Amino acid sequence: MPRSIWGGAISFGLVNVPVKLVSAVSPKDVRFHQLDAKSNARVKQKRVSAETGEEVAFENIVKGYEIAPDQYVTITPEELESLDPKATKSIDIEDFVDLDQIDPVYFERSYYLVPDAGGAKAYALLVQAMKESGMIAIARMVLRTKQYLVALRAVGDVLVIETLYFNDEVVDPDELDGVPHDVDVSDRELKIARQLIESLATEFDPERYRDEYRERVLDLIEKKAEGQEIVLQPQTEEPAQVVDLMAALEASLAAVKDAKDEAKPAPKKKK
Repeated sequence: MPRSIWGGAISFGLVNVPVKLVSAVSPKDVRFHQLDAKSNARVKQKRVSAETGEEVAFENIVKGYEIAPDQYVTITPEELESLDPKATKSIDIEDFVDLDQIDPVYFERSYYLVPDAGGAKAYALLVQAMKESGMIAIARMVLRTKQYLVALRAVGDVLVIETLYFNDEVVDPDELDGVPHDVDVSDRELKIARQLIESLATEFDPERYRDEYRERVLDLIEKKAEGQEIVLQPQTEEPAQVVDLMAALEASLAAVKDAKDEAKPAPKKKK
């Protein structure tokens, strides 16, 4: 069972709902260590001065912010601590908005909020009210000395909290190079493209999607641990650049139709 990483309360007007914060995700990355190729011993990293090449003791290391090439302003832990947001142990709701008003690019990380002792009824009330309103809450909270902007939403009987990027952390699409504008698209091309989208449309089922690369890496590790000989597979060729867009659309639509026809169960023979 996931353990709580924070405890506090949702501040909703004059109502406080005691809650605990639990991570909603458990990343499954395959992590490797750096080893000496000759001995397979772990390789340690040392903090070395770029000027002298000598190792620097941990107690002699300070934080510095680069303001120009090789020019730094040093900041002490005490100076940073004086600026830390006060840990209020409170999730302070400021606004309620429609979920579709928030671009997913703002979402950073997901957590579950579960009721703490004595908070079950107030928690259930907030969940039900938010579900009926169809809105989500925008709030602020302090987690590990950092203040976060968060979105709070009801999913089933559970409150989910999403940390959000602040507006100045999100790249404005207008700053991107190479984005096509005012491109002429024919009605026929648009029609085929929409038919292709509709032919691939389905209900989202997260269990259909797996990290196939991670599975192949773990399989490779298991085989090597068992002493099996590994035969490297040839690299797949990059797909050719589309020259005839209309022909590519029509071929894609036909391929999807053929795949669906093959997936259909064979008709039962009459007795």
